[in-house]
Amino acid sequence: MISVLIPVYNRPQMLSQAVESVLAQSYRDFELIVIDDGSTQDLSAVRDRVERAGHAFIRKERGGVAAARNAGIEKASGLWIALLDSDDYWHEKKLARQVQFHAEHPELKLSQCEERWHRHGKRVNKKLYHAMASGEAFKPSLERCCISASSIMLHREVFEDVGVFDEQMAVCEDYDLWIRVTRKYQIGLIDEELIFKFGGHEDQLSQSQPAMDRFRAYALVKLLTEADLTNEQRQMVKAEAEKKILVLRQGAQKHAPQMVPLYNDLLDNLSSGDTHTALHELRSVLMEALPHSK
Repeated sequence: MISVLIPVYNRPQMLSQAVESVLAQSYRDFELIVIDDGSTQDLSAVRDRVERAGHAFIRKERGGVAAARNAGIEKASGLWIALLDSDDYWHEKKLARQVQFHAEHPELKLSQCEERWHRHGKRVNKKLYHAMASGEAFKPSLERCCISASSIMLHREVFEDVGVFDEQMAVCEDYDLWIRVTRKYQIGLIDEELIFKFGGHEDQLSQSQPAMDRFRAYALVKLLTEADLTNEQRQMVKAEAEKKILVLRQGAQKHAPQMVPLYNDLLDNLSSGDTHTALHELRSVLMEALPHSK
């Protein structure tokens, strides 16, 4: 069975459409779990629809998207787990195609599908930069988030192996998870547009880009302190962390000069190849400099 998780944490306006796209799946061996992360909107109609269809609706105190997804993972009973954001929806054959894909590729523990993007009612063509990950995806995942939360389906043992979403991550919690996943697992890609995404992409992200860059740097440093990396992986992570911190330092020189010494210290520590303990301390220093809310 597949457990489908929809966290409602920010923009529930399209939640009904997301729910209906799951209930309309041609593949029927699934459970749907909607997690209301302290929304202030009236979701009673959606809750009634979900529960009348025999599925679960959870309401919890607001804790952020990572906490909402983790609550769903904890409740999920399926061997496979699929995620869907509340402002996206699926093609009716989405789950069926992924089930078929994994039957044909039993060695793979996770897969994603191509997406169709829409912004302001018009279709948006993706650039080559936005290519979705396939196969060995660790290096591209360090550079940017190239796995889609609304597209991914993964085996439960992946979470058991690398852990769940980091609830300290106010943003980029998916980036943090995917770099932990792709250092150990390859990912399959179904070359069909089975996900429909609405709203902004680059324009939305740019509104919080400095915070996102800080959290990505934090995730990279955390990986250095916690993960059993190969020498090659460690060098890639270190190089990408230094690259992101250099960008942050450049921005701080114009907009937040008080942060420049912190970024200089981070670069010095990374460059010197300090011990695990020093890197663990570096993680704490970096986290103090980050915003803790969206």
